[in-house]
Amino acid sequence: MKRLQLTGLLEREGDGYVSLCPELDVASQGSTVEEALANLREAVELFLETASPSEIEQRYHPEVIVSRFEAMYAPIGTSRTYDRKTTEFNPAATPRAPRQSRGPWPR
Repeated sequence: MKRLQLTGLLEREGDGYVSLCPELDVASQGSTVEEALANLREAVELFLETASPSEIEQRYHPEVIVSRFEAMYAPIGTSRTYDRKTTEFNPAATPRAPRQSRGPWPR
């Protein structure tokens, strides 16, 4: 039997939790953190037991880096922008037009 150390990312969604294993791109959900993690473990194990070795190799990305960062923004409807170099808000700056999406996904 093989063993893998994997990552479980959990996010609160409504009344429950969504869980994701980023190394294999497998997701699940549950009513509690514990249930969401247990369901994710079960989903990953079922995937590993039923997928072909080539599919596992194709989907497995072992280098996952989880990091937190701070993002600053001016809420919609305000004219406040900030200087990205100093991270200070500058109310006198002129807001830019929103960027146009270039991808196939909906906006």
